[in-house]
Amino acid sequence: MEEIRTLAKQLFKLFAVVFILVGIVFILLLTYERKPEAYVPIITKEIAAKDIWKPKDAILELSRMPDKVKKGYYLIAETSKFMGPHAENPEDRYSGNNLACANCHLQKGAQAGSGSWVGVIERFPQFGGRGNKVGTIADRINGCMERSMNGKVLPVDSDKIEAIVAYMNWLGEGLPENRKAEFKGYPKIKIPDVAVNLEKGSQVYKKECIICHGENGAGILNVDGKSYTYPPLWGPDSFNDGAGMNRVITSAEFIKSNMPYLQATWDKPKLTDEEAYHVAGYINSFSRPHKLYTEKDYPDKKLKPVSTPYGPWVDDFSPEQHKYGPFPPIMEYYKKEYGIAKTK
Repeated sequence: MEEIRTLAKQLFKLFAVVFILVGIVFILLLTYERKPEAYVPIITKEIAAKDIWKPKDAILELSRMPDKVKKGYYLIAETSKFMGPHAENPEDRYSGNNLACANCHLQKGAQAGSGSWVGVIERFPQFGGRGNKVGTIADRINGCMERSMNGKVLPVDSDKIEAIVAYMNWLGEGLPENRKAEFKGYPKIKIPDVAVNLEKGSQVYKKECIICHGENGAGILNVDGKSYTYPPLWGPDSFNDGAGMNRVITSAEFIKSNMPYLQATWDKPKLTDEEAYHVAGYINSFSRPHKLYTEKDYPDKKLKPVSTPYGPWVDDFSPEQHKYGPFPPIMEYYKKEYGIAKTK
């Protein structure tokens, strides 16, 4: 009988403990609120998939490139050798200087903020004021050939154009939507409301640029003597005066986002807007090859960038101001007179 009572007490205690535990669980369920953290792993995974995307490294993947893409790579990386002054076949000598396309389109076109080719194909056809027409990617490549490369146009149906376009396509495969803006053109700068100060520009050049581009702006040749490790910024083997880089604002945007090389990026620049502006003006104060027929550029002269240093213009600002600024007064004029908001 005593054993039965003892067993009953133990069962009662066990039942009481279970009852309390069930009550606690019930209370927790009633008061529990699902917190946003519960979703964090899924969201983080989705974001990370986009944020870790990066363009292909052309050098690392050279052996795995499709043949046409590889041909395009060599055309942009060793331009003077394959379609410039050192091309074996004289008929292939389209580029007029010893620059490579990759001297300006850094990391073989992959670097954001340097006129990257990542995602560029889908932005064409597009309207261009210089020709006052809708142009193709082939037209854009030929614009560089005539101006930055100081040469002549490639046939639009040539195997060289096809190879360069294939390389550009390959470079940006899989580009996420939320990364497209990052690789488009050059990030804008706040344009100073003063003219270029050549002395300030000279000081920046001596401090930040001279080590690579030299005191005379002639750059540093590769060991082959036929191409450049660091390109000339002025002089007979540089871009001509019809190139976009001969405009102070465009040049300053590029410099701010990319220079000094391997020290600055578009999101972590080293130079201030003012430093980039003044050194751009200093670089463009020197002589370079002349592009013929620049007076035909921008058939609608109202569309001409305000920092285009060659006329004619449809305003009364001096050639000196169009070359060195200040540019905001010119921009204000076009906004007031023509309703055109200019950024360069």
